[in-house]
Amino acid sequence: MRRAWMMMVASCWMAVMAAQEYEVPVSEAHEQMQKGQYAPTWESLQKHQTPEWFRDAKFGIWAHWGPQCVEGSGDWMAREMYMEGTKAYEYHKAHYGHPSEVGFKDILPLFKAENWDPEKLVEKYKRCGAQYFFVLGNHHDNYDLWDSQYQPWNSKNIGPKKDILDGWAKAAKKAGLPLGISFHADHAWTWYEPSQRYDQRGEKAGVYYDGKLTKADGKGKWWEGLDPQELYAQNHEPSAFTWSNVQVHQQWGWTHGVTMPTQAYVTNFYDRALDAINRYQPDLVYFDVEVLPFYGISDAGLKITTHLYNKNPRAVVFGKILNEEQRKAITWDVERGAPNEIIEEPWQTCNCIGGWHYNTEIYEKGWYKSAETVVKQLVDIVSKNGNLLLSIPLRADGTYDEKEAQILDDLEAWMTVNGESIFGTRPWKKFGEGPVAEKTVDFNGPGFNDGQYADIDYRDVRFNQTKKYLYATVMGWPEDGKVVVRSLAKGNPYLKRSISQVYLLGYGKLKAQQTAEGLCIQLPGPTNKIAPVLRITK
Repeated sequence: MRRAWMMMVASCWMAVMAAQEYEVPVSEAHEQMQKGQYAPTWESLQKHQTPEWFRDAKFGIWAHWGPQCVEGSGDWMAREMYMEGTKAYEYHKAHYGHPSEVGFKDILPLFKAENWDPEKLVEKYKRCGAQYFFVLGNHHDNYDLWDSQYQPWNSKNIGPKKDILDGWAKAAKKAGLPLGISFHADHAWTWYEPSQRYDQRGEKAGVYYDGKLTKADGKGKWWEGLDPQELYAQNHEPSAFTWSNVQVHQQWGWTHGVTMPTQAYVTNFYDRALDAINRYQPDLVYFDVEVLPFYGISDAGLKITTHLYNKNPRAVVFGKILNEEQRKAITWDVERGAPNEIIEEPWQTCNCIGGWHYNTEIYEKGWYKSAETVVKQLVDIVSKNGNLLLSIPLRADGTYDEKEAQILDDLEAWMTVNGESIFGTRPWKKFGEGPVAEKTVDFNGPGFNDGQYADIDYRDVRFNQTKKYLYATVMGWPEDGKVVVRSLAKGNPYLKRSISQVYLLGYGKLKAQQTAEGLCIQLPGPTNKIAPVLRITK
């Protein structure tokens, strides 16, 4: 009976797969998808549950690091250096040359990673509380940070002359941290389209940038033998509205006039992802996309996900802008923000203390998120069944600056004392109380709403729990030390018994009284720089 049922289910899956036709299906001529329990359909992938180890972990750190850090002009510089009049364009032209003569390909050899010490960095991140560690496999700039067999524009051939992923993977393994790899290069197709442009004013007006160069153009150049089109992927007609600097955001989902990518291009991304997965055995894979890579036009994303799940039952795959059914198959990622409610399925916020790639202006003007802001975001996210993946931008040489060092030190100090209130916990009956908890927080596309949490302070409290304890984190230190937790008032519907003990982490027992108004507590003077955590015996 069970065997017959399983055969019927398998037959249904095959029928669904056969019925689904994609405009740009991938070829498995080079890399074969791992066969096993899962098939490349949403119905099949929904059998995979986000593993408990990830739910326990809560906090990861991300080395979102690559050659776009060379100029220090921020994230997306490899695109914006081709956008006349932008800061990145003006900086590049002044310091490196005009983009018709010195393109992003010519920045790659300047990415040296000369002071990069992966073991030292990962150990520091672990002391700050990281329970998993993420690395950049490739960004929208289409440069692979490993000894890639399908992309000659890679870190082993050009720049550091090192297999960066191999160094990170070994450091993560030594530290005992699960490894994650993020892949972003699927959108190079549209993201690099400004490299096909030319200046519209000035002495170089009408002179094309280097985005359409071919292998033949490299004769006698440092890049002789390499094909720039394997990096820029611009041997195609521009998409609709290609001269609009913002249209790329509307075309992130391969709609609204995108020139359709070729099968060779889509398959190349698929091959590279499987190559990295097979070599470095990640437990987590992140896609900076709407749902999955090439969603709606290709089976590439589904096949990569299926490959990983079949190879590694404890794996986690992230996608953005997911509906409820998709969240049962892959894990929802929110960029720079959070929902204001408990989400049933485990999810993750990806955020950064500055720009995604190192930005000198952010450093000079002191615009980094403080450790206080990071902790408050983490506590808020964990109270809603989420994890936080935090990027610490590295300079091109592979080091962080002294301001980032202070943030990490402050984060380590708070997590060392209060980490028990984060790791291994689960949401309580409600995530929190206070002005921010009770307001409407809107999303902007894949997230981008963390500014709506900027005014959170001691008036807000966030909850989470273990089997033994309830944790209540006050999101700041009140000047008079008085805290009233309204959700824990006498006779509240959330706890079956009266509160017998309240303990301030890093300090000791506190006197507390349950009244009709709430659980009333008098805190001592601040015992840390960020936020007090109350451990309540249930």
